Amino acid sequence: MAGVLTEIAVAGRLAGKVLARRLRGEMEASPDLEAFSLGINDILDRAPAGLINEHAWLRVPANEPPWVTSDINLSLGDQVSCFSEGRVYVNTLLDIRCPLSLQIWSKVGDGDIFRGTQNSHSFVSSDEGNLQFGNYFPNDWETPQGARQQDDTVYASASGESLILIIHWAVPALEGLQSLLEVGDYNSRFQDEISRIERGSTTPEGWDYLWHIGPADIYQEGKTGEGNACIHCKTHGDTGILQKKVDLPLLENSEVSWRWCVDQLPSPLREDTLPTHDYLSIAVEFENGRDITYYWSSKLAVGTGYDCPLPNWRGKEYHVAIRSGTDGLGEWQSERRNLYDDYKQYMGEPPARIVKIWLIANSIFQRNTGVCDYTDILLHDGDEITRVL
Repeated sequence: MAGVLTEIAVAGRLAGKVLARRLRGEMEASPDLEAFSLGINDILDRAPAGLINEHAWLRVPANEPPWVTSDINLSLGDQVSCFSEGRVYVNTLLDIRCPLSLQIWSKVGDGDIFRGTQNSHSFVSSDEGNLQFGNYFPNDWETPQGARQQDDTVYASASGESLILIIHWAVPALEGLQSLLEVGDYNSRFQDEISRIERGSTTPEGWDYLWHIGPADIYQEGKTGEGNACIHCKTHGDTGILQKKVDLPLLENSEVSWRWCVDQLPSPLREDTLPTHDYLSIAVEFENGRDITYYWSSKLAVGTGYDCPLPNWRGKEYHVAIRSGTDGLGEWQSERRNLYDDYKQYMGEPPARIVKIWLIANSIFQRNTGVCDYTDILLHDGDEITRVL
């Protein structure tokens, strides 16, 4: 992980870039929450009778801890659509934000927490009780019911707010949205949610997103030019960890191999500081809950290893740069790593078992684009081979 002076130097470079954009008038304007509410309310006022049971608006300041109650109480099977607008700052000086799709989570009564993959989300209630909302960053979830890992005082470091529209439908959500669209739309919000519902989940079969970060539309199944199965990854201002369970012993000859084609790296700067920790990687999780993640760095030398700079991941995840720079981008590359040796070199005494393979994409901090395809992910134990993809 980068030292203090390096962290300061990198933050200074980012601050300079933000200042230059401000001076050139290139900063994206803050969302107009009043226009958002007025525009959608005008459509709701003209909605056909019998379409909506009720609707409500809820403001959620970024520095307020979970959970914030709404005016909506749900029964099992009720259908709801939520639309969010606003901006949540992790750091205003560096213009680092948390996308609302990641920041705003929901729960019904004492049920499990959930979120959508964009700034709108429709769902069928699987619990009964009050519909509640909660900020995610800068904390993290400890339990699926929404307990937090850190003390709620950490929320004081965040700024901004979210405005949430809640529509409790009297009809199925898709039917209701299509009927509303005939009345009007605001910045394509209804049409975008209809398209999301009709598209369905893009999660590759047999894989799941890490529960406490939540789902995304980052990964989808695809084919290589040779027709082999692959997973396509595209990230832009979002994050996601895709996982697949395995159960294998970690032996001295245990290896992981894969092929990947990285078209675009999400960070032009070294990735070992918090404000530049954007990257694409493949990781292996062990039975002790730790993982080692192999990634292509834009600047750091091959072989560089460091503990994750994110506070909630420190001591859990270890990063190893196995490629560096731009040479080879856009071309298929083959990798093979001895897991036992790497764990011993970088992390200490190896545990007994391998439990998961991860694909990681993060582009929240600098909001750049990262693009990568993965195929032929294999775990080796001598002559024994387990195909993951």
